[in-house]
Amino acid sequence: MQVRLPKRTFAEALAMLERIIPNRASNPVLTNLRIEATGEGLRLQGSSGELDLELTVPAEVDGEAVRLVPGHLIGQVVRNLPGELVELGLEGEQLIIDSGSFSTQLATTNPDEFPPLAFDAASVARLPARELGRALARVRYAASGEDYRAIFRGVQLELHPGRLRSVASDGFRLALYDLPLALEVERKFVVPARSVDEIVRVLERTEGDLNLGLAGAHLILAAEGFRMAASLMEGEFPDYERVIPPEFALEVEIDAAALKDSLKRVKVLADRNNHRVDLVFGEGRLEVVAEGDYGRGVERLDVETRGGGSMVLAYNAEYLEGALGPVGGKARLRFSGAASPSVIQDVGDEGYLAVVVPLRV
Repeated sequence: MQVRLPKRTFAEALAMLERIIPNRASNPVLTNLRIEATGEGLRLQGSSGELDLELTVPAEVDGEAVRLVPGHLIGQVVRNLPGELVELGLEGEQLIIDSGSFSTQLATTNPDEFPPLAFDAASVARLPARELGRALARVRYAASGEDYRAIFRGVQLELHPGRLRSVASDGFRLALYDLPLALEVERKFVVPARSVDEIVRVLERTEGDLNLGLAGAHLILAAEGFRMAASLMEGEFPDYERVIPPEFALEVEIDAAALKDSLKRVKVLADRNNHRVDLVFGEGRLEVVAEGDYGRGVERLDVETRGGGSMVLAYNAEYLEGALGPVGGKARLRFSGAASPSVIQDVGDEGYLAVVVPLRV
């Protein structure tokens, strides 16, 4: 086997796989990268046990072979190679890596011990890869990081006729994104948030459409150059739509970046336990206020208001910032009362909606 490919192409693929391959595992073989030289190029596979990833990178290949090499070690070696091209070869059980003036040998092991990866599934839907990645990325922040919250540690994907919806919640906030698509299926499943992070990174680099499939307890994504399989979580979200208020007493439009910047400045003085900031609304104005042990901070902003006059609401600043994060232009804030959930939407992208529960004061 002889393989020749650009260092940058090889290093970028290895970096993505290194994020999945564990440093330690109950099954030590999972710390390895599976390398296969094929007529299509160089095929690289890694698995965490919950997420499988296969990347095929273009390369000049002479001969076919399959070996396992330590995943993180080969990544470090390739990143530090001096040349712009990398040449791979096999001498017995050793993988030879040459680049510029540098040459090294890495011990390899038999690929038969590597567990079969869950890539086989019939296509359920065909989706634009980057749009799916965007739908996942815009809600990921609201997923819980607490083990005891079980199902809320994932992102729910819903396929409906005419649209795809992604949903995340930690019980204190909710984010959903509706993406209009020509779908004809009705499915619902939950992907672990940690797997979502890696899926988004791959989809950001993927052009065109992908096939989405379901095989038992796995979500399968496949497009030219990659295949992924993510273990799904058991169960589904409770009826989250019940927390979205049907009516609102006050509606405000404001530049999202201006409000996010204001929150960053003011929250420095907020109480360290609940990060409380108050939003004080009047006719055409907003005061962002925080007060803690070290002082008080206030910033005044111009807003467009519709509905009721004045209103005062208290929030955890971190939650409010998270909900505003995906909004690129103007944000629409809708309030039904100081003790009721508040809704944040993107004026320029009506698919995004976030719900934040005010603090009880």
